[in-house]
Amino acid sequence: MAEGSTVTAVVDNKSANLLAQETAQLEEQLQGWGEVILAGDQVLRWERPWFPGALMGAATLLFMMIYYLDPSVLTGLSCAVMLLCLADYLVPTLAPRIFGDNKWTSEQQQRFHEICGNLVKTQRRVFGWWTRLFTLKEEKPKMYFASVISTLLAVAWIGQQVHNLFLTYLIVSFLLLLPGLNQHGIITKYAGMAKREINKLLKQKEKKNE
Repeated sequence: MAEGSTVTAVVDNKSANLLAQETAQLEEQLQGWGEVILAGDQVLRWERPWFPGALMGAATLLFMMIYYLDPSVLTGLSCAVMLLCLADYLVPTLAPRIFGDNKWTSEQQQRFHEICGNLVKTQRRVFGWWTRLFTLKEEKPKMYFASVISTLLAVAWIGQQVHNLFLTYLIVSFLLLLPGLNQHGIITKYAGMAKREINKLLKQKEKKNE
């Protein structure tokens, strides 16, 4: 029993060290984006009451421009990559001029460290889901096949019913609002309400069956 606990502690310690190493590497890579990332984090977490409206307004304006210009897939992809390249080149140069020569405080460094850590954890979760999917394919191929096909059919049906640009707008808007919804406990609140309602329905069903 003690040996198993020791092995678990060693594995957890190794995982924590690897997480810290990956976080430090990401911090070094994103150092030039520090001020911009912190400013974006404040907006996404709704530190001011008007930030949700600003997010929705910016997303709506962007998708209205795309709808009006109606670019081809190749043109849209090329423009998106071009903007990313420009941002990667200009942001580290212009950020110090925009945000001034304010000293990087310990609070800012701590928040920047937390953001990088969360990004690394999210990346790990995505790879973990991908690994579990292939594990399911090897261990339970029938379940894998049924799950993947049913999911793709549902997505295809939704895509057929809703305009692709509008559907993309809804997805992007939800992702932009998600950090703020989570920060203010809105998701937890309504998830708890939904869970309670489901439990009530299940109890009522059990009583009827009795």
